[in-house]
Amino acid sequence: MQDDTTVLILNGPNLNMLGVREPAIYGSDTLADIEAACADRAADHGLSVDFRQSNIEGELVTWIQQARAQHDGIIINPGAYSHTSVAILDALQIAELPVIEVHLTNIHKREAFRHHSYVSKVATGVIAGLGAHGYLLALDAMARLIDKD
Repeated sequence: MQDDTTVLILNGPNLNMLGVREPAIYGSDTLADIEAACADRAADHGLSVDFRQSNIEGELVTWIQQARAQHDGIIINPGAYSHTSVAILDALQIAELPVIEVHLTNIHKREAFRHHSYVSKVATGVIAGLGAHGYLLALDAMARLIDKD
């Protein structure tokens, strides 16, 4: 891997409220805790991370579009946009990068409307239901995907 290999980690709506929002469902880790753990794991793989969160769909789309020229892969927890955003799906297709979708909870064990994810259609892999640890597993997988290129 190159020294400047960077993975964009995107977080969608309400993930800025982790640690406060329903900890029995989403865990007690804050988004800052997850970001710090991701930076450490990325360094283990010789990667750097660009970790971002937005509640605004268009901002996420813009970042994904920019990733095409600036990043080597995308890890995304699209939050509720998983189930609604064709725009994020389209942007991920345009990016032409490896994509790993992460969900803190197992969306298939939750309400029926959460069972479908538009992002899954373009994702190389999906990790769901493992809490914050899912981000670290996604980084492990992304390191392998990027190394194969």
